[in-house]
Amino acid sequence: MLLNLERVDFLVAQYVAGSLPPPAHVLVGSHLEMQAPAGRFAHTLQRLAGDSLEAVEPQPLKFRDRTLFDILKSTPPRLDGGPVDRGMWPALLRAYAGKDLSGIPWRTKLPGLREHVIERSSEVEASLLWARPGRALPNHGHHGLELTLVLEGEFHDHRGIFGEGDVSVADETLDHRPIAGDKPCVCFSVLFAPIALSGPMIRLFGDIIGV
Repeated sequence: MLLNLERVDFLVAQYVAGSLPPPAHVLVGSHLEMQAPAGRFAHTLQRLAGDSLEAVEPQPLKFRDRTLFDILKSTPPRLDGGPVDRGMWPALLRAYAGKDLSGIPWRTKLPGLREHVIERSSEVEASLLWARPGRALPNHGHHGLELTLVLEGEFHDHRGIFGEGDVSVADETLDHRPIAGDKPCVCFSVLFAPIALSGPMIRLFGDIIGV
């Protein structure tokens, strides 16, 4: 779990620097809205970055650079963290998805597992996932990065428990079997490469059919 937390801190630093792809930017920004300690950490990084910029001698800006500067000066989403009303998601995610929980057109992916794809391209897939209580996802590994933000409920794997506002960072080094807690679990997932099913065939079959 410690390694996961370190990776999340690195993602927050990338968020503050403005270097994350749009779906990942939305996910990390939503995490900052939901988790007060993460929001304070981001504020600290922003303040340090601002102090560094003030120490640099001003130079005339080209039009493109000035436009970028104006964007970076714009008001960011709130980073104070705090509880999010049920059915009301973080502002960044609501703007990205275009709706709240009550308006999601879920599609059944597997028994006990629903999905709503927000964005899909050759480079990324961003989606919302709903799992019934106790639902186990099939054991799988990863061919690339997958970020998962818990919006409601919780899930666990061999690394520990991920609750509301937590982010799971998975890559090629992780093989796991996430299991929803005793309440329905809703997550926002950003996947940059396909997953690969793994583990014993009998258990895989059971997880696929939801038993």
